[in-house]
Amino acid sequence: MQARDRLLALAIVCVWGVNFVVIKVGLAGVPPMLLGALRFLLVAFPAIFFVPRPRVPWRLLLAYGATISLGQFAFLFYAMAVGMPAGLASLVLQSQAFFTLAIAALWLGEPVRWHNFAGMAVAAGGLALIGAGAGGMGGMSAAGFVLTLCAALCWASGNIVSKKIGPVDLLGLVIWGALVPIVPFALLSLWFEGPARIVQSVTQVSGMALFAVVYLAFAATVFGYTMWGRLLTRYPASQVAPLTLLVPVVGLVSAHVLLGEDLSAAQWIGAAVVMAGLLLNVFGQRLWAGRALARR
Repeated sequence: MQARDRLLALAIVCVWGVNFVVIKVGLAGVPPMLLGALRFLLVAFPAIFFVPRPRVPWRLLLAYGATISLGQFAFLFYAMAVGMPAGLASLVLQSQAFFTLAIAALWLGEPVRWHNFAGMAVAAGGLALIGAGAGGMGGMSAAGFVLTLCAALCWASGNIVSKKIGPVDLLGLVIWGALVPIVPFALLSLWFEGPARIVQSVTQVSGMALFAVVYLAFAATVFGYTMWGRLLTRYPASQVAPLTLLVPVVGLVSAHVLLGEDLSAAQWIGAAVVMAGLLLNVFGQRLWAGRALARR
């Protein structure tokens, strides 16, 4: 990977890691469903008038927007609104890697290898430790933990939809896919948050909340997803995908430094176990092959 692209990958990882802190900041001034509506409204407009629609069937475009945009962030935003710490959210959301494997195996018939099973088992143990710490020093609620897992499942479903879509203009996919969640988010906001709270949040929006909406729309969504897709088109997925393992590291550190979040001892251990499971899932086959060669 060229030095310029390494810096680009590092920038994306940092943007996505700090993203969870920004969500917490945004939720302090804007309720979760309204935050989702504003985020994707800003992504889609006015860009949709200048970016051509990607050559994707409407059913797949709707499926992409419903899973990776609406489902993932509706669950994630609500999870963080009801007590999921930013740092732990960045880590637990990475369980999408194992949900993706499971869905791909069941729906697409893709093989699941021994290191995938081993990684899933290890990470599941780590998630159990984190879940057992609900209400402890980490300040995590059980509802927040479960909702974050639901967000990871939606992200994984969106990964499978993306696989079905295949090579496509990623900027166009991100912009046009952002159309899908706007109305559902607005309706959910009316239902859960009510017109009075919506009007109050919009008319009395703080500078920090406005910054959060802009960051989520342009940095985390438009920049993050399009540049990540560009890296995936230039380099093998095996070289690019493991870099996402740095996202929860940045998330945990930034949440501690910027929000003062502290985890219980069990949650720190659980976080380390989850990271070990993710590493085993990504690098297990390579390590096993290298060890076999060394024995010869």
